[in-house]
Amino acid sequence: MSGPEEQVADADIGFEREQPGDAELVSLRNVLIVCSVVFWLGIMWYAYALPMSRALLAVLFLGAILEMYILTELMAMGGGGRGHLVPELKQAFGPGNRLHATLLTLSAVDILITTVYIGWNFQALYVERAGRALPHEYVMAAVFSLVMIYLTWRSFGRTFLAVVLIGFAYGRFGAFAPGPLQHGGLGVDRILRTVVISVDGFYGFLTQLVAAWIALFLLYAGLLKAYGAFDLIMRLAFRSAKYIDSGIAQTAVLSSAVIGSVNGSQTANAGMTGSFTIPLMKRYGVKPETAGGIEAVASTAGQVLPPVMGAGAFIMASLIPGITYVDVIVAGLIPAAILSLTIFVAVHYVAAPQLDNTSAESLLGDKLPRSEFASESLKYGIPLAVLIYKLGIQQVTVGTAALWTTAAMLLTGILFPIVHAAAGTNEETPVGALKRTLWETLDGCREGVVVLAPVAIILAAINGVVDILTATGVPTAISLTLLDLSGGVLIVAAILSMIICIILGLGMPTTASYTIVALLVAPTLISQFFLPELASHFFVFYAAILAGLTPPIATCVAVACGIAGADFWRSCVEAIKISAPLFVLPFVFVYHPDIVSAELNMATAQIGILAMLGAVAIIHGINFPFRFDSRVQVLGARVVFFVGGVITMVYPAFLIQAGAVGVLAILYGSQVATGQASLRPAEVEG
Repeated sequence: MSGPEEQVADADIGFEREQPGDAELVSLRNVLIVCSVVFWLGIMWYAYALPMSRALLAVLFLGAILEMYILTELMAMGGGGRGHLVPELKQAFGPGNRLHATLLTLSAVDILITTVYIGWNFQALYVERAGRALPHEYVMAAVFSLVMIYLTWRSFGRTFLAVVLIGFAYGRFGAFAPGPLQHGGLGVDRILRTVVISVDGFYGFLTQLVAAWIALFLLYAGLLKAYGAFDLIMRLAFRSAKYIDSGIAQTAVLSSAVIGSVNGSQTANAGMTGSFTIPLMKRYGVKPETAGGIEAVASTAGQVLPPVMGAGAFIMASLIPGITYVDVIVAGLIPAAILSLTIFVAVHYVAAPQLDNTSAESLLGDKLPRSEFASESLKYGIPLAVLIYKLGIQQVTVGTAALWTTAAMLLTGILFPIVHAAAGTNEETPVGALKRTLWETLDGCREGVVVLAPVAIILAAINGVVDILTATGVPTAISLTLLDLSGGVLIVAAILSMIICIILGLGMPTTASYTIVALLVAPTLISQFFLPELASHFFVFYAAILAGLTPPIATCVAVACGIAGADFWRSCVEAIKISAPLFVLPFVFVYHPDIVSAELNMATAQIGILAMLGAVAIIHGINFPFRFDSRVQVLGARVVFFVGGVITMVYPAFLIQAGAVGVLAILYGSQVATGQASLRPAEVEG
């Protein structure tokens, strides 16, 4: 069964614009487009009018998105939805597909029945009979739980299926768990009430968050793709080749970071942008392992970039009392800047010696006229400016900001091409431009649903598991166990917490992995070690995304090296060498929590500068091709730069940090003075 990255790849997310086929009359694809438009109109109406409670919205939202996910699966079985409805359905239910097509159809029927029942009886289930249920409701909940487990398996494969099943099993058979993890065990009735009947669990706060906040941002991402924004991003990235030797490799960093910031899954992002950037890097001389490592790290970096942070910012703002979304974004600015700069330097170090000479002109092919380039920049820049203005200046709710941003994208995406055609700047007529942009808009709605569906499924499943674990008291057990193992020593507790976060994040997209560790690990750091809430959550957030880079699972690296045709373990080594400061940065949040205090002042600036200098030193020590006479000297230089960088980033005493900076400056100055600070390929040995 395919993983999330394959699901996204199967959904035709790429850089080519799709056009309607002449033979398409009624097809599964067009049915999906119509359903998508109705769905998005409903989501936008909710964001504008707030006509119902979030809990009821979650019920209707999850039912609708699950039905459309099933439709996309049937469409894939029927040949991609590019033919006619009846032949497609015959193929979908044909040999080889019949079992799963039947299961999907039965799932769709059950989802419809469950959604209508809960929606119709919402007041009774959510308020009047809270904690109690009728016999037939338990049957309904049991069947719906099986459907969710089946769809989770289809979306994310066996790894995440195991997580869900273990969560349910732990809730039921906790009496057999070892040591402090033991509990009395939850009855089947209580588990079913928790995950379905109480309108919590699968319909809980994560599903409500996706419906009210995250969904519109994924529509925005779908419209960006449909209108051709990724083409512009790649052109901007290619132009960097004019100014820097590693410009080709930096295209992966820029495009993956920008697209990944709204994607919500580092593995899916690696599959999406890597299918283009990795072959490009290989074509111009970058080794397959290096190309795979660069793409994996760049896709991971996108998950921490404001203003979306892979949807993690929304969840963090909802989990921390008294914290707004804007506070989370401001708190994440300095760490994101540190990570972006160090990855840029690392990619330059590893890629520049390998790349052949290239010119931006050869990469760009058909160059856009300057006026058209400026117009395209405005078309995508205006909605982004609206988002920043609404969130940062007016400080409206996230849902309102997402609504305004999406509306602005719709307006600029449709009107700009029409204005161009009317002005005669291209060969298109205004009517032709209108038809084309309307089709792109419809396809953007479809694309938004295709991207949203797996996110909604996995977060609903996670919500169910988390509610079961919360009912068992496992967060308290983990807190006590962590405190006992660490002996009350903060650094030991932080290291153990990072290991737990990496393990819990294996095989999951960012939003899911962060949610689990935020609910299970962060409270321990807050209550037992008195770490500020923002610092604790940023610690587990950054630690959780490391799972995509950490062997032996390293799902993000696995996707990238699969595209590159590279050795998995060598690609992991390359990825870790490039992303080394990412493994140290979470500890900066522990010993210098002001860096994520959501206040930009001299104290945060000082911590940020020291952390950045230390991170660059780590990258320099690991990746720079030192050319000393003996291996002992090379190893010594690497150790000094690495250790000095770690001390500069993490050590709690300013004087020690400043001393480490001084040592690093002297060592680097000696490199410059002896002419050993160049990366020119002709001077690199081996």
